[in-house]
Amino acid sequence: MSRLQLRRWRLLSSPPRGIRGLALLALLALSVAAGTDCPCPEPELCRPIRHHPDFEVFVFDVGQKIWKSYDWSQITTVATFGKYDSELMCYAHSKGARVVLKGDVSLKDIIDPAFRASWIAQKVNLAKTQYMDGINIDIEQEVNCLSPEYDALTALVKETTDTFHREIEGSQVTFDVAWSPKNIDRRCYNYTGIADACDFVFVMSYDEQSQIWSECIAAANAPYNQTLTGYNDYIKMNINPKKLVMGVPWYGYDYTCLNLSEDHVCTIAKVPFRGAPCSDAAGRQVPYKMIMKQINSSISGNQWDKDQQAPYYNYKDPAGHFHQVWYDNPQSISLKATYIQNYGLRGIGMWNANCLDYSGDAVAKQQTEEMWEVLKPKLLQR
Repeated sequence: MSRLQLRRWRLLSSPPRGIRGLALLALLALSVAAGTDCPCPEPELCRPIRHHPDFEVFVFDVGQKIWKSYDWSQITTVATFGKYDSELMCYAHSKGARVVLKGDVSLKDIIDPAFRASWIAQKVNLAKTQYMDGINIDIEQEVNCLSPEYDALTALVKETTDTFHREIEGSQVTFDVAWSPKNIDRRCYNYTGIADACDFVFVMSYDEQSQIWSECIAAANAPYNQTLTGYNDYIKMNINPKKLVMGVPWYGYDYTCLNLSEDHVCTIAKVPFRGAPCSDAAGRQVPYKMIMKQINSSISGNQWDKDQQAPYYNYKDPAGHFHQVWYDNPQSISLKATYIQNYGLRGIGMWNANCLDYSGDAVAKQQTEEMWEVLKPKLLQR
């Protein structure tokens, strides 16, 4: 027991008398409780982050300990979608970065105001208990434009923001939206109302083939023109660009081709999704680190699609089936990231940071550094 702890213990064991003594006792009890509960080596690391950066680099982490190898010189927020890691919280706070909860809930339930209040109270309490700095609301469920869920969702975001801001000083509340506001995947949300209600929205500019209405062929996960059209549409709705963070994919899609033509057109199976005849569900998600290892053994080598401004390659599996893999790399991401600077967006982020190779292998290290580097605002890269 340290001298300070011994002194506190003696005072608590033999409390001083009078009002001042009782006040001192209460303060000491709170001090001991805070010191005991805080899992960080320094108690101040359990305090919420209050600084609001000019440029946001929003990182999704899905678990494991590889976060120690992230580029912490850039990170401003970590959304923890894996198991809670107090060590990650302490380390992020030591770097001035926020750590926020994942928020997901059934839209049918939130129609009830009492349920919303209970859910929000539970999340605030969890954030306080874990010394976290807010919440990222990730709800990607269908909503009909004329349904009660439409208004209830906006109310949930506003009430969550108001409560977190009141209960945790400097806290951040964000909401994940589709790459376009045009009812993607039957998600009719009040995007303007939601953006106004929270600190900012994270635009998931990926999985853009979730509904394929034209030919059932493999295509880029986040095609350049389509991606930027989505941001233009958000801004046309009078959503302040400072409320938009661009999400980019650190993963790709591996499609099995029913037929692969000589000019690299890969016909895919018809897997419908929310009204569309085909979707990227015909493929499977693969992280960037796996793609970089496989590309060297592909039958095509790295290819570049000028229309979609995205890389891809073809390979043949042991069973003799042809595959086409579409992904994003520093080149395709940098083209889209230029838009952030030109239009004054709030920042950039990715799904997800675990997709890179942090093994320390020389080639992998360079590839990983290039993916982090491309997140920096263009002015900083000059």
